Formats: sequence, C-alpha cells, structure tokens
Amino acid sequence: MKESILDVLMYLFENYEEHEFLGNFEVQQLLDELDGAGFPHDEVKNAMQWLDGLSSDRENIKLDAKRGTFRVFCDSEVAHLSRECRGLLMHLEHLKILNSRTRELVVERLMAIQDQIDEERVKWVVLLVLSNEPESSEAFEHVENMVYESGTLH
Repeated sequence: MKESILDVLMYLFENYEEHEFLGNFEVQQLLDELDGAGFPHDEVKNAMQWLDGLSSDRENIKLDAKRGTFRVFCDSEVAHLSRECRGLLMHLEHLKILNSRTRELVVERLMAIQDQIDEERVKWVVLLVLSNEPESSEAFEHVENMVYESGTLH
C-alpha cells in the first residue's frame, strides 16, 4: 500500500491534538508510533517537513484577511490543481470559510504535496490549515463536518 504525505497528516490529525504533534511533542515517540502504524519513513519525514512548511507559511504570508482579493493561479498551480480543486477553493472563499490569507496558506500547502490532488485532499488540507488558525473555529467546524460526513457546502 502506497502511503502519502496526506495519509500521515490525516492520521496525525485524527489521533492527536494539534499541540501533541506540533511544538513540544516528543518527536522520536511520534516517529516510532508512525513507524509502528506502518507509514514509510520517507513519507513520515515528508509529512514533518510539510508541517514545518505550514508554520513557515503562516509567518510569511502577510495578507490582510479582511480585504477582498482577486486570485489568479499561475501555470504551475493550474497544472497541479484541477479546475474542480481551484473551484472548491474559490467557493470556500466565497462562503467566507477561507479568507485571502488562509486561501494562500492552503494553496502553498497543496503545492507542497507531490501526489495527485483531488477535492477530498483539498478539503483535508483546508482542515489542517484551519486547525492552526484560532480565529477560524467556526469555519473549521464547517469543513470538519464536510470532511467526515462527505457533505456538500451550502
């Protein structure tokens, strides 16, 4: 079975509180558990780098979340994210689940995943990004319900 970075991240999300796998958590203990759960070492390493990238992106993306923006996807983003995935991102922003800042965080984290991206993976990345945004608890709950209930957005 080929495990991906997102599979490791989903496992962490479902089995730990955010503070347990970010920050002060005992890294070796976590690595041992992920190894015991059957995740390949390379994918675990890539997932840890992905989480580090999320922290870096949060610090580096300084958009004003209250101002409206117009997003044009560059060629590499269009090649990596299908029309449906880009449409889902724009729909989430239209519903005010994402703002310009969180949208950019999601796009950056999606681009860091080398695997094929589909709408379900977009939802998971949105959920992971929003879990790190304290002011996004309502949006997080909405996406969490959408992910676990395979629901649609209204």
